[in-house]
Amino acid sequence: MSWNFEKPLVTLCDAATNEEDKKLWEKEDLGGITEDNNRMPMPVVLLVVLTVLTAFAVTFPLWGQRPTAELYAGFVKAMDTPEVKAIQNDDEAMKKIVQMNKGGGIMGGRSADDMIDRHPLSMNDLRIIKPQIETLMSSGVDLGEYTVVGDRVVLANFEGNLKADGTHERKQPWWDKGYTIDIFYLSYFFIMVILLIKRLPPSTWQPRHNNH
Repeated sequence: MSWNFEKPLVTLCDAATNEEDKKLWEKEDLGGITEDNNRMPMPVVLLVVLTVLTAFAVTFPLWGQRPTAELYAGFVKAMDTPEVKAIQNDDEAMKKIVQMNKGGGIMGGRSADDMIDRHPLSMNDLRIIKPQIETLMSSGVDLGEYTVVGDRVVLANFEGNLKADGTHERKQPWWDKGYTIDIFYLSYFFIMVILLIKRLPPSTWQPRHNNH
């Protein structure tokens, strides 16, 4: 099982391991189902690449976006308006609040309406985070630096550029909407697939099953 890195794009095994693998390959017919040693067709490779690029393009920059206190500040203000207080049903009241906050333009580099649709709240959820957001609003902090996590509103765990007061900006950067961990797992997947394939005998060799 020795590794050979002299020609990594050909094979990663030493000659002895390759010979053992060849013998096993020709001996084992998998119950009558035989496999040749062909390279992965280029159209298939290109299709995989296209699938990955399309997935990133379609979700950019939506995937991984975290809801902030800034997103729900308008919700909190709308709760105290007469038209919302007059509604007895929580679901209907929530629909009214969402309607009142639509058309908010751009927030965090993307449409505020899209963020509202992707991070819905129930009235009970809003009642829980309302006092926390009101406290932040009264303190005059940047609500965009606080993330809503379940029933808590916490300072975001990002550290970006330095601000004028010497502190770090705590906003989710445009390039880290969940893509960092996605790229890590994709890289891990492709590296492991390549290592497994290159542990086989070179594709220039073809097995002879039952002398065929």
